[in-house]
Amino acid sequence: METTFTFTPQADKTTRYHEFIPQMALLIKDEHEEVSVLANVCAALKECFGWFWIGFYLVRGEQLILGPFQGSTACYRIRKGRGVCGTAWAEAHTQVVPDVEQFPGHIACSSLSRSEIVVPLYNKDGQVCAVLDIDSEHLATFDDIDRQYLEEICCLIEKSVYLS
Repeated sequence: METTFTFTPQADKTTRYHEFIPQMALLIKDEHEEVSVLANVCAALKECFGWFWIGFYLVRGEQLILGPFQGSTACYRIRKGRGVCGTAWAEAHTQVVPDVEQFPGHIACSSLSRSEIVVPLYNKDGQVCAVLDIDSEHLATFDDIDRQYLEEICCLIEKSVYLS
């Protein structure tokens, strides 16, 4: 199986997502092991988009715990409703934050993070079971295009891992 993602250099982000999603779908096809899928998705996103930090936090009881990621060290645990990740979990919808310094209660795992997007993933009961957290070292990196395609990516992960 080919594990290197191919994409058009200098492509706009919509084109990059259109090229990425089918390749990612093939990468996780027929794999249902949570850690394995999440780890490879992180690596693939990092390879394709080059964001500062990409990772998953997993719901375990009343907190999120650090799961597979690509980037510098991160916070181990996040309480529900705390920071961008905890808010995405509590509100069960994607958070797009153009400037993390302006987000009430932002958790600064790295002072280099400037903007962030967090997308919840759902289990078969419709409950948030994990969140995809992506940070950029630039302001206003993420927008509605990212929200749309990252939610699509998370739906593919859900079908492979959490709904099977």
